[in-house]
Amino acid sequence: MNGDSRAILGLLALIATVVTAAALRASYAVTMPIAVAAIVIAAIWPVKARLEAIVPTWLAYLGTVGTLLLVFVGFSAGIWFASAAALRTFLEQEDRFRAMFDQLTAWLEALDLPEPGAGLFERLVQFLQPILADTYSVLAYLGFIAVLVMLGLPAVTPFRRRLGDALEGTQRRELVDAVDEISLRIRQYLGVTTLMSLVTGAAVALWCFLFGLDLALSWGVLNFLLNYIPVVGNVIGIFPPVLYAILQFEGWQRPTLLFLGLAAIQVAISNFLYPMMQGRSMALPPVVIVVALTFWGWVWGIVGALIAIPLTVAAIIALDHFESTRWLATLLSEKRR
Repeated sequence: MNGDSRAILGLLALIATVVTAAALRASYAVTMPIAVAAIVIAAIWPVKARLEAIVPTWLAYLGTVGTLLLVFVGFSAGIWFASAAALRTFLEQEDRFRAMFDQLTAWLEALDLPEPGAGLFERLVQFLQPILADTYSVLAYLGFIAVLVMLGLPAVTPFRRRLGDALEGTQRRELVDAVDEISLRIRQYLGVTTLMSLVTGAAVALWCFLFGLDLALSWGVLNFLLNYIPVVGNVIGIFPPVLYAILQFEGWQRPTLLFLGLAAIQVAISNFLYPMMQGRSMALPPVVIVVALTFWGWVWGIVGALIAIPLTVAAIIALDHFESTRWLATLLSEKRR
């Protein structure tokens, strides 16, 4: 293949990527639930397979669905609890928040530093409103996703069998191996991330409680949920409790100590404990993580950011199983075991 042919193929690949991204964004209502349901099925299907080894198939299915519903109810309750508490607090303390932002603007002006200009509080509200609306839309979609998962679980085994029958030799082995590896990596990622999110939420709630900060449990739940968004969620989770501490406590000493403690918790867990637990199986360079979060966040909003890493790792594994695209998988990932 000559250079012109490679250039044409590269241009066509770029065009196809742009068109696909635009199509995924436009079809959010359909493609997003399907993608999330596929990830959930990959994570929970082994539960059904293990139950089938000891109980009848129909009972294994009911047990798996029951486990899934408990998880969905827990996540829905967590999202509702955290967002409702934050919204209620904001409405109750709106005047104090506005005064705090006006004071910040005046302080920047007094120090002759670049200040954000008038209307900082209003611009912040305008920025947060679509995020909050997107959060509530996630709750609405959870029921639809649960239905897709319940319908999709019984179809996993027949689908694998039909997939094997439709392909030959090497193709069948490569595709089936890729699907199995993607499922394994997704389970590892979700399992470790959930454990680390629980640790993060508990540590944040305990630290806020020890400081006497109101809504300590809400800040813990918020950080538990945000921890599913790599890098960005860890940073965002620090600021709501600190801002509230500025309103609750007089002076800057206690909010500063609270901030330092929360930052230490996030750094210790995200930079040391989490990589040690996750190992190298899901290792991605930081720049790939940021690009993935930006891309999938643009395509599917908050949900896209939540599932950006599993989707990216799935794509890399698929690329790695074919000779013609293996170089791209190597480029996008760190050296794996």
